Amino acid sequence: MFPKNAWYVACTPDEIAVKPLGRRICNEKIVFYRGPEGRVAALEDFCPHRGAPLSLGTVEDGKLVCGYHGLVMGCDGKTESMPNQRVQGFPCIKSFPVEERYGFIWVWPGDPEKADPALIHHLEWAESPDWAYGGGLYHIACDYRLMIDNLMDLTHETYVHASSIGQKEIDEAPVHTRVEGEKVVTSRFMEGVMAPPFWRAALRGNGLADDVPVDRWQICRFSPPSHVLIEVGVAHAGKGGYDADATHKAGSIVVDFITPETDTSIWYFWGMARNFKPGDEELTETIRVGQGKIFSEDLEMLEQQQQNLLAYPERALLKLNIDAGGVQSRRILDRIIAAEREPSALLIKGAAS
Repeated sequence: MFPKNAWYVACTPDEIAVKPLGRRICNEKIVFYRGPEGRVAALEDFCPHRGAPLSLGTVEDGKLVCGYHGLVMGCDGKTESMPNQRVQGFPCIKSFPVEERYGFIWVWPGDPEKADPALIHHLEWAESPDWAYGGGLYHIACDYRLMIDNLMDLTHETYVHASSIGQKEIDEAPVHTRVEGEKVVTSRFMEGVMAPPFWRAALRGNGLADDVPVDRWQICRFSPPSHVLIEVGVAHAGKGGYDADATHKAGSIVVDFITPETDTSIWYFWGMARNFKPGDEELTETIRVGQGKIFSEDLEMLEQQQQNLLAYPERALLKLNIDAGGVQSRRILDRIIAAEREPSALLIKGAAS
């Protein structure tokens, strides 16, 4: 149960640099490749001849060539040719709106008439030389909403990430949640604490002392369909916390793009954008590797949680005040999904009357 009239991160440019990429997104099997003049294209991953996955083919002169019998597809889903065969009358396969922006390739799996590129989430840090970014991709066998819950309530850091970013003060700091239209924001602020290992390393990376008390912040921002950007950081205590001058802090934006594969699996594009020492590639890689290990610690918990929920679908889950961010995010998603389905529901009702 996910919105389909929305832009999702489908892949990164390097994933289609050599050959087509097949990826299921929102239960749609899609092949991504570079068409004429290097422009990204996305088609249904289904050859109209014998149903072979087009992602097992090749790209020649911007045309997608089926790897089974050599059928050639255009970016619009029309069959263009096939050796010694007349195939121009073949019906079109589905094509999907696709855009390349901010270092990602975005796809719109829903109604193509509603696919406005202006709706793609604006990422200021991706356009500025004052920021550096490093990230990766995980495939996780869980409902995308479980990952949203996970990211909108960082209480679990104390337990799941005890050796890296977790600390007891996270549990003790109050959580504040607010809804801004179709966005949800949760925040935590901790004053006069000692930085955990990951943030001690970040302080050192920015040339700051790592053995003094710090003020720490976590501001999680959910935007539909499934994007969570989290402002995180530490500043030497007494220097202004979140608003401290850059010379006293190490701050970043944790980037989380959660793309549903199926009802119970996701493509999780994770990363961190930082605005200190952006030209230090070694630091970028060090942070990326460290963050990758942190996120990998969530995988088993989320997948086992999903298995429990599938095994006991009748059991109601209890909700606490720390769950408010996830609850509000789900309410927004429910409204969006209901609005998408409303036209078809009206058609069914009209046909039955």
